[in-house]
Amino acid sequence: MQQLINVNFPKDLAFSLKMKDAEFSDEMKKLAIIKLFEIGKISSGKASEILGIERIDFLEHLEKFKVSFFSYSDKDELKEDIKNA
Repeated sequence: MQQLINVNFPKDLAFSLKMKDAEFSDEMKKLAIIKLFEIGKISSGKASEILGIERIDFLEHLEKFKVSFFSYSDKDELKEDIKNA
């Protein structure tokens, strides 16, 4: 069985965002997983598995949060790939 990790936030934070507790919890989980993907700590496959959604749905979530699914550490790496293409 999976062990859960709890992170405490002030209760009024969910209220100020006009979210119910469960909705706020789900949003925080999604944001954490998206950030872990963005910084290269997990793959999109692992992220979608953790969130219980299809990989294509996870990639669509990235667009909503303005996170690219391309993993370039800097602009020079991207320019080099374009040059090689």
